[in-house]
Amino acid sequence: MKKIIAVDGPAGAGKSTVSKIVAARLGYTYIDTGAMYRAVALKVLQSGKPAEDVIQDIDIKLDEAAQVFLEGVEVTKDIRTPEVSRGASDVAKFGFVRQKLTELQRAMATQGKVIMDGRDIGTQVLPNADLKIFLTATVEERARRRFVELKEKGFAANFDQIKKEITLRDKQDSEREIAPLAQAQDAVLLDSTSLTIEQVVAEILRLAQG
Repeated sequence: MKKIIAVDGPAGAGKSTVSKIVAARLGYTYIDTGAMYRAVALKVLQSGKPAEDVIQDIDIKLDEAAQVFLEGVEVTKDIRTPEVSRGASDVAKFGFVRQKLTELQRAMATQGKVIMDGRDIGTQVLPNADLKIFLTATVEERARRRFVELKEKGFAANFDQIKKEITLRDKQDSEREIAPLAQAQDAVLLDSTSLTIEQVVAEILRLAQG
């Protein structure tokens, strides 16, 4: 069984959803690195301070139930707003933010039996992961999923606007100078466009046992 699993891919590909399920099936710890960047963005928005001040002594914790705590306060739902999503992409551009969070993420993975998802896990954070997966889907499908998710949570949502934002996010993530979104050379490409969540989970479980 692969002890450390890295799942990378663009926004809306389903990384968090499937990683959480795979972790539960394997009895592994799930580490949502995207949530950590969102937490930084939330603190920037809440405090009005620049990211370089916020990141110095930030306290972010993830529990076994995938709940996110910022400075001891549970913010799992607060970090999922559209405003925080945009802010997360902005703070991720800063090298000092990525360095701090990478240190925290590597420390979390030292015990093994973890599945970690993000944009640069297989290429930067855990380059020696036992299994690397690059999970993707078309822009249209990712926008549709995000649209449904926002509507279900009670947020106002416009499909065309979401598609535009995801396209921009892809461009920002793949073109940033520091740790850009990229498929690791030894990662398995998994396109989830026409797959159900359960089908994606089944494939990752198969790969994990290979």
